[in-house]
Amino acid sequence: MADITVYSGPSCPYCDRAKLLLKKKGAAFTEVNVKADPAKLEEMMTRANGKRTIPQIFINNQHIGGCDDLYALDAAGKLDSLLAS
Repeated sequence: MADITVYSGPSCPYCDRAKLLLKKKGAAFTEVNVKADPAKLEEMMTRANGKRTIPQIFINNQHIGGCDDLYALDAAGKLDSLLAS
């Protein structure tokens, strides 16, 4: 099973949509609330090459991007294979 990290925050509709898709796919993920911990925000920005928007999603340490990027991978038929690895 894939190692998935979702950097997110409360009251974020894009975060909610991304997590909903992952749950629909049956994928377990670790959620990191960057609003509650400034050190985690710095960690996210380092991993995501300076990006500050949430969510930022990583699958097996590969930076996927945000919610739209996750849905684009799914629409292209590439998300399931990433989740299975």
